[in-house]
Amino acid sequence: MQKFTTLKSIPAYLPIVNIDTDMIIPKQFLKTIKRTGLGKSLFFEMRYDENGKIIDDFILNKDPFNNSKILIAGKNFGCGSSREHAPWALLDFGITCVISSSFADIFYNNCFKNGILPIILNEEKIKELSEYANRKESISVDLNDEKIVYGNNEVKFKVDSFKKKCLLEGLDDIALSLKKSNKIEKFEEDLKRIKPWIIND
Repeated sequence: MQKFTTLKSIPAYLPIVNIDTDMIIPKQFLKTIKRTGLGKSLFFEMRYDENGKIIDDFILNKDPFNNSKILIAGKNFGCGSSREHAPWALLDFGITCVISSSFADIFYNNCFKNGILPIILNEEKIKELSEYANRKESISVDLNDEKIVYGNNEVKFKVDSFKKKCLLEGLDDIALSLKKSNKIEKFEEDLKRIKPWIIND
């Protein structure tokens, strides 16, 4: 997993509330277990018409927002099913930070496990940041200092210390397990010595 430290980008503003995971990545794209290749289908039903043609008016189809790394969204982002394909699709598209006034819990936690920083801000700050999207101006996110810098202003955000550490060091669940490999090996050795009959070599 890529480390997340700082990020600077023109944000894309998608002011829709209750964006669920089926809107983020529809069910027909859940057949794959690969984390790559889903970006082209992100927000599929909003980005393409029934003939598969790009809808020019959709924010992520417009330049420069088609290269945005930061998405500003409406409240309750990521509700619905728990599909991990949703953060996979965002990440494959290039979005590594989502800012909203609230997130669905499972989606929120899945973001951290996949290298995406979800930031919770109040509606007033969301509105201020959206102006930078409208003007096509960059904002900066600093995870270490837990702040967003926009123009001459900055706003602080809070993030769980363990989740922050995982993002800063690029640790997903597998990497966290590997960090404990010595303890796991010792446990297996002790188990083999104490209860050899349950070990099948």
